[in-house]
Amino acid sequence: MALRSPASIISASGALLLGLISILVMTGCAGGSDPDGPSPSPPAIGPTPPAAAVAVAQDERPVILFVGTSLTAGYGLDPADAFPAVFQKTLDDAGLEYRTVNAGVSGETSAGALRRMDWLLRQEVAILVLETGANDGLRGQDPEATRANIQAIFDRVARQQPPPSLALVAMEALPNYGEDYGRRFRTIFPELAEANGAVFVPFLLEGVAGDPRLNQADGIHPTAEGSKRVAANVWKALEPLLTERKARTTAER
Repeated sequence: MALRSPASIISASGALLLGLISILVMTGCAGGSDPDGPSPSPPAIGPTPPAAAVAVAQDERPVILFVGTSLTAGYGLDPADAFPAVFQKTLDDAGLEYRTVNAGVSGETSAGALRRMDWLLRQEVAILVLETGANDGLRGQDPEATRANIQAIFDRVARQQPPPSLALVAMEALPNYGEDYGRRFRTIFPELAEANGAVFVPFLLEGVAGDPRLNQADGIHPTAEGSKRVAANVWKALEPLLTERKARTTAER
C-alpha cells in the first residue's frame, strides 16, 4: 500500500502548511527520553494498587497494545483523553471486546521501543499498533537503522504465540534534511507494513495537525477534542481488521 502524497492530505495551495505539519509532528514527538541512554521506564507510574491489579488480572479481553511516542502517550492530557483511551470507548460502543493498553513514551526512538518489547510482551497481545520513528527522523537518523528497528520489533512480536495482528503508523521526516532523506524515510512505513502484513495508518494527525482549535497551546500536541479525531483516524484503519477478527472468532465458537 502506497503512502499518500502530501497533495492527498491538503491541497497544493497548502504546501507551506504541510511543511509546518511535518515540523509539528516531528517536534511534538520529541521530549523526555535520551535515545543513547537507558531504556525508557515501563508505561506504569508507581505501584499498582492491589485492587487494580486484581481487576486487570481478571480482565480476559484480548489486548490492543499501543506503542508510541508522546502522541500515543497523550502528552498534556488526562490519561482518559489520550487517543488509546478514546479508542477504548469506540470499541465498547461497537460491542468489540478488547482492552487497550497505552504504552506510549514521550521522546522515544524506534530503538527505545525495541528495547521495551520483551517487557511489553509479558502479556498476551492480540493487536499491536506501532507509532514510532518520528524522533528518529527528528534526529536525522539513518532511515535504514529505523527500518531495521521496526522490523526487529515485528520479528520479536511474531514470536508470541499466537502472533498478534499488526498496525503501523506512518511518520514523516523534517523537510530540512533534504528530499532524498525524506523519500528514504517515507518509504520505510508502507514497505514494512506490506512486508509484514500490517494494517497501514497513513497519517495519525489527519484533520488535526495545523488546526489551532484541536491542538494545545504548544501548537503541537492534540487537545482532548483533537485526540478524538486521532482515535477516529486509527479506527478507520483498524475497523476492517477488528470486524474480520470478530467474524472469525464467532465462526470458531
